[in-house]
Amino acid sequence: MIRSSLPLVVLLAASTTASAGAVHGIQPADVNRAGDPCTDFFDYANGTWRKQNPIPDYMDRWSRRWQSGEVNKEHVRDILNELSARTDWPQGSAGQLAGDFYAACMDESRIDALGSQPVQPWLAEAGAMQNNADLQRMIGKLHDVGVFVPFIVYAGEDLHEPTQTVAHFYAGGLGMPDRDYYLKPEPRFVEARAKYLVHVAKMFELAGVAPAQAQQNAQTVFAFEKRLAEASFDNVQMRDPKLLDNPTAFADLPKLVPSFDWAKYFDAAGMPRNAVNVTQPKFMRQVEKELATTPIAQWQTYLQWQVLNNAADSLSTPFVEENFAFNGKFLAGTTQIKPRWKRCAELTDSQLGEALGQKYVEKYFPPEAKARMQDMVKNILLAMDDTIREIDWMDDATKQKALEKRATFFPKLGYPDKFKDYKGVVVSRASAWDNVMAASRWNVADVRSQIGKPTDRSRWGMTPPTSNAYYNPSQNEIVFPAGILQPPAFDVNATDAVNYGAIGVVIGHEISHGFDDQGAQFDAQGRLANWWTPKDQTQFAAKGQCVVDQFEGYFIEPGVHHNGKLVLGESIGDLAGAKLAYRGYLKSREGKGPEPTLDGYTPEQQFFIAWGQWRGDETRLETQRSMIQGDPHPIAKYRVNGPLSNLPAFQQAFQCKADAPMVRPAKDRCEVW
Repeated sequence: MIRSSLPLVVLLAASTTASAGAVHGIQPADVNRAGDPCTDFFDYANGTWRKQNPIPDYMDRWSRRWQSGEVNKEHVRDILNELSARTDWPQGSAGQLAGDFYAACMDESRIDALGSQPVQPWLAEAGAMQNNADLQRMIGKLHDVGVFVPFIVYAGEDLHEPTQTVAHFYAGGLGMPDRDYYLKPEPRFVEARAKYLVHVAKMFELAGVAPAQAQQNAQTVFAFEKRLAEASFDNVQMRDPKLLDNPTAFADLPKLVPSFDWAKYFDAAGMPRNAVNVTQPKFMRQVEKELATTPIAQWQTYLQWQVLNNAADSLSTPFVEENFAFNGKFLAGTTQIKPRWKRCAELTDSQLGEALGQKYVEKYFPPEAKARMQDMVKNILLAMDDTIREIDWMDDATKQKALEKRATFFPKLGYPDKFKDYKGVVVSRASAWDNVMAASRWNVADVRSQIGKPTDRSRWGMTPPTSNAYYNPSQNEIVFPAGILQPPAFDVNATDAVNYGAIGVVIGHEISHGFDDQGAQFDAQGRLANWWTPKDQTQFAAKGQCVVDQFEGYFIEPGVHHNGKLVLGESIGDLAGAKLAYRGYLKSREGKGPEPTLDGYTPEQQFFIAWGQWRGDETRLETQRSMIQGDPHPIAKYRVNGPLSNLPAFQQAFQCKADAPMVRPAKDRCEVW
């Protein structure tokens, strides 16, 4: 995952010497021994495990990785149960905040008894709007609690001076995953539009609107959102940082959207009247058109829908179930909603993650684990240095710039050096809704507080229990929360080969994001600036095109294949990540000799099987369709087979013949880094 201040955030998601005593290699029982590693490595590495472990009804994909994430939530639940069992925590302490937030969320009977009551004041206020001033005030109030419609304002590094934090404006305001769901003619999008209209109407009915009016409201909402979609970038455009780079003086905002009082908005939000970055000026011009010409009654309906859509999972069971029916069953293919405790654990983490995280790292990420991870990161970073020096298509001037950039990489492992204190957040067991509002309001204010200040490099974009990782191009940081540094990704009782093959490839993946088609546009200081010679830039683009072409050929069903440009960055990350981790593994063995063959697998084979077993998700077809449409990550089968089919080291490890399906012909072989 690559993460930055822009939603080109492609937001995902070990020991160099195993601990004394018995160590294990890969999971041998997971391997499909009837399969052939040289034909379909995805099937071979953990095909037996997937056959024996069908996707749970409440999940959209399943593998040992996702199983580990669910076990991780059990750990979080255990912590929250301990915290919520006590009622004598000091007010405002991490224990009180996380414990009481979770306890109130778990009080389903009280939440159900309230029905739609918590949102009725919001719906009433939106419905009472009479003029533009009322509308702007309502938009501001929604933004204060994280309902960013129709546009989004978020703090992030200045693309040209990343030591400073500025406000970035993004397109938002849609209820379906992205613009194509509103616009494309393919049957799956037509079906989605029909089901969305039914879903919106049903939600209005649950809030007390008569059925005929609810259906009319759904038509109003869809027409409004469709106009926003028509003015929005598509998912490939969203990956181009140059398109998203539109510095705008504060004085020029009224020229872009004259119907909005920007001075009043900034002052109410506590933001300085500084220059901003408007990522999609066309979208903001559409917002202006809506403000100037759309009847206030349509705005009332649209904002009421946005309240319901954002609040659904915090309301009574009928709202939760209807929200799941569209977003879970239809879009993701899951057939059962997650148990309430999991949903409450996830919500507590998302709203108060660093309060919860303090307890999590105490229990599940000891200092020795962090030290082992630091050693792995060091070796894989050194492998990146070696790779840059050895590249034959890059001239010395560009190599020097690349090495300078690599030298500025800043790893963050496990948890922040300083946790947020959530000062001022009031949480009690009396009202789950009030808790969500209080935490949301605090989190928005916390982000806004960074605007106009020097960038604080100590801040994290993920919470400690999160099972994921990211790269931020503006800070050249690679970040691995404690939640991902758990078995099977990272295991102190596994061989180095297994650890480098699992979390090591993730480390290499995040490092290489600094040099993929997006990250390569940022220099050693994190500025959006070209550091390439024209010749090398052309060569680099050609190597990326090889990856685009490879993934364009990967289908999930007839006529539906990956968009190579959409998944280019993540696919470069997987390809380079596997190569860098393998080189890092070899580096870690220098002076130590080879590791033993275990369960019949050589260390080299263990390395690659570990990647296949960790990344080998079984994924519902509905989820695959959603991923193909808007996810910059390829589906798991191609994240395993795609990069490995390009690596000579894989071919050698399994002695694959030159014409095997897992060996791409030399003329088609992709290698970027």
